[in-house]
Amino acid sequence: MGGMFIWLFHRISGLALIVLFGTKIATSFFLYTKDAKPDWALSLHRNPLVDVLILVLFSFHSIYGLRNILIDVGYRNEKRLFVFSNLAAVIVSLILLYMYFTFS
Repeated sequence: MGGMFIWLFHRISGLALIVLFGTKIATSFFLYTKDAKPDWALSLHRNPLVDVLILVLFSFHSIYGLRNILIDVGYRNEKRLFVFSNLAAVIVSLILLYMYFTFS
């Protein structure tokens, strides 16, 4: 069960990250190259929900990617790896969110 969930989540989070980072790049183009800053670009670029999604999805996506590498090189205890990768991703996400809300 856990392996299939991670496989599916890894693919969906990868696509979501492409869209979210693409949004950040596109809106920054409108904010940094134009004299008049469009309101829609400003609201999307500075939207905390987009930033939080990027941080959380990036954490889980990267930890799940490391999990896949460990399985590829021969680690076979997938239940333990499932629990460890989720705990690690939650901890990394919480640290990044703490830093985001504290220092921004």
